Amino acid sequence: MSGLLRLVPDEPEPVHDLAGTPASGRPRPRPSWAADPIDELAEELAEVCAVAVHPDEIAAVLEADGLTGEQITERYGRADAFALAAELYARVPRSHPEPGPRPDPWRTHPAQFLLRALVFTLPGLGYALGAPLMNGARDGYGLPQGTVGLVVSALVAWAWNQGFAHRAYLRLAVGRPAAGRCLRWGAPAGALLATAATLAAPRNAGVTSFAAGQAVYLAGATVLLVLGRERLLLLTLLPTAAGGALLLAVPLPAPVRTALLLATVAGVTGAAAYEILRTRGTGTPDTPPPPLSPLASLPYGLFGLGCGVLTTLAALGDVLRHCPGARTAGAAVIALTLSMGAAEWLLYRCRSMALAALTRATTPRGLLIGGVRVLAFCASVYLAVLAVLALATGALWPDGPPVTAVRLAGLLALGTVLWAGLLLQAFGVAWVPALLCLGAAGAESAALALRTSTPATVQLLVCTATAAALLAVSAQRLGRLTTHR
Repeated sequence: MSGLLRLVPDEPEPVHDLAGTPASGRPRPRPSWAADPIDELAEELAEVCAVAVHPDEIAAVLEADGLTGEQITERYGRADAFALAAELYARVPRSHPEPGPRPDPWRTHPAQFLLRALVFTLPGLGYALGAPLMNGARDGYGLPQGTVGLVVSALVAWAWNQGFAHRAYLRLAVGRPAAGRCLRWGAPAGALLATAATLAAPRNAGVTSFAAGQAVYLAGATVLLVLGRERLLLLTLLPTAAGGALLLAVPLPAPVRTALLLATVAGVTGAAAYEILRTRGTGTPDTPPPPLSPLASLPYGLFGLGCGVLTTLAALGDVLRHCPGARTAGAAVIALTLSMGAAEWLLYRCRSMALAALTRATTPRGLLIGGVRVLAFCASVYLAVLAVLALATGALWPDGPPVTAVRLAGLLALGTVLWAGLLLQAFGVAWVPALLCLGAAGAESAALALRTSTPATVQLLVCTATAAALLAVSAQRLGRLTTHR
């Protein structure tokens, strides 16, 4: 009959415990119409599951949330947290987020290096103010008696202060008190050595006095630069800067010139002594610094000596070779000194851009190509700045030699040597630029003594070869991952 219902025996109702789990211990099947709780959990933990590299990471999160084994069995029908984590790991696709932008440790403001360019250049006005001190007998090169001693003193100061500044910077990384102790003995020692070097050559009282003042100034300026007190150094240079500006309008008596020079020397000495004293009470007491071998700073001093000789030959090469109508190339030295501010800024830009190239590179070859591009760009910008400065100072310095193509190219090659050498030092490579610069200085000195060619031509050939070697080493360093740590 169609109206009859087929009667079947009812299945016995399963007995449950208080938690709703059948007495048999097996989880009750979930009706097909009910939502899957694992999907709900996967949606809740989507961010955690997406970035996990192994299911155990998800299991740790589940256990940290206090989910017990009994709850996992009751709610999700899985034996334990590891089984549930494996299920979640399988259901949620991997989606590792891109790392956030990395802070650039080499980002800096150009105004800082404009200030350093000024404090590098303004001391040159001291030579104009000190001209009366250099009057008198002339030596065999037509220079004031004692000029050789003055140059030797400057070279000694340049070499000492380069190595001494490196040592002080290393101590500064330990703490300002440690740097202060290094500066306290290093600055006076450098001033004494540079002054003593003046006495090793024929001299007169005026030039010797000027050389002693120059040695004291350079020692004090090194202290202030190491401690980051460029603004204070600029203030101590105001008397010399004001005197140099007044010379353009009116002649100044010799006593006034001497007084202005002494004011700068006294100002920088007092400021350096004050800043050294301040380091004693700054910060927390530092631990004793680790032993530091003198050889660690030696290549920096040798690099300073090599650069000093190359710069001196660029300024006095024609005079020392007795070329017809020889004149001191002061404009070239001024341009080179002014360019040092841009050079330092471009060192930071090179490191910053190289770091960005590292993040874009996917192969060692790609990193090398990116590093070469960065190096070429920064070097080109520096050479453009130096060329503009050389042409400008040459036009404003009528007493110097004309800026010919050979002289300009030689100056650009010398600037590249200095810039590439400083870049390698920033990478911690010290001996390569030191030896190459010393070799270049020796080659130019030998060519001058042998009178093989004009100093400008020798400078162009020697500095171009040295710059090419330094740039090649720099490119190789920029193409290494360890350089950018």
